[in-house]
Amino acid sequence: MIILVTGAGGMLGKDVCLATAKNGHTVIATGRKEGLIPLDVTDTRQTQEIIAHHRPDFVLHCAAWTDVDGAERDHDGAYRANALGAWNVASAASHIRAGMVYVSTDFVFNGAKNQPYTEFDEVHPLNVYGSSKEAGERLVRQILPDRHMIVRTSWLFGKQGNCFPKTILRLAESRPEIPVVADQIGSPTYTPDLAAKLIELAENPLSGTYHVTNSGQCSWKDFAEEIVQTAGLATKIAPITAAEYRERFSSPTRRPAYSVLRHLSLEMRNMDNLRSYSEALSEYLRAD
Repeated sequence: MIILVTGAGGMLGKDVCLATAKNGHTVIATGRKEGLIPLDVTDTRQTQEIIAHHRPDFVLHCAAWTDVDGAERDHDGAYRANALGAWNVASAASHIRAGMVYVSTDFVFNGAKNQPYTEFDEVHPLNVYGSSKEAGERLVRQILPDRHMIVRTSWLFGKQGNCFPKTILRLAESRPEIPVVADQIGSPTYTPDLAAKLIELAENPLSGTYHVTNSGQCSWKDFAEEIVQTAGLATKIAPITAAEYRERFSSPTRRPAYSVLRHLSLEMRNMDNLRSYSEALSEYLRAD
């Protein structure tokens, strides 16, 4: 297959390109960083031209506005990137009858359920980032009703970019104690594992919505403690509440208190073989 990747210079996009090539497919790596085929997904004409020129079998849409606090300060920018960007990519894919995988987020839920969310639960975003990604979901479904796969994921970490484990390890080098939120629960997800599952879905397409995370759940504080302990460090992790975090770090964003995603769609397709986030973290820490 020919697979065009948007946002190929990002943490997930880089791993998606690696996974695409590893599986023997042709990679069209696009994005706004040097060395990639230039593509700004908010530019309708450019998106149409690039996708029409390369005529991929699938588009893996990884480009996104991921600055959650920034979205609260620039609503239009977040919607332009996450809603208009998805609209443009889906429309361009539709013109050449390509399939599309749209990477979405656990932030489409409000966290009030207190048990894992399935793909069939009602969405209710608490913040602009989640709302803009959910708007992208709706546009993709409307434009590509029989050639889309929406993949919601959460708490990404990987070697190809900045992420929570990297931040914790950096802070642990200079601080005896690190304050970390203890009352938000989710599932950390290793980008190589997510990338491999995205390619598997493209190889075995069935339109619909999927939840893809590593298995297991924890708080940010638990995750930080595991990072420090697995790395053999002695830095103390001090629990704080989400409200304390917002005040201390001037964050304008309300985040779901519980956003664990059950992989019901994968379960029904006998494709739910993702390893635990703890196992993935150990690999992350061993990697060069």
